[in-house]
Amino acid sequence: MSTITEINGQSFKKEVIESAQPVLVDFWAPWCGPCLMLSPVLEKIAVMYKDKLKIYKLNLDENHEIAADYQIMSIPCLIIFKGGMEAGRIIGFMDEKRLGSRIEEIFKK
Repeated sequence: MSTITEINGQSFKKEVIESAQPVLVDFWAPWCGPCLMLSPVLEKIAVMYKDKLKIYKLNLDENHEIAADYQIMSIPCLIIFKGGMEAGRIIGFMDEKRLGSRIEEIFKK
């Protein structure tokens, strides 16, 4: 079973902006090959960071307004939010080790 939940425009504010815990949002699309390759990596990251970070997926094809609000130009695009604000952005596919390192860098900011 997946530890990552799909969100949409209606749940974005409650689940991401109003979250007391840091949140990573995977901005993706079903036609994006690198996005699909990143899914199993994110599943592993979700397990590793289960007590530190909530992870959600947001399908850009179904949520154009949020893509525009956050100026998503390339996918996959991962944005980490802390206190409702963007704390860091990771663009493109990367393996578990490299992604974990990037998340740690953003946490240290």
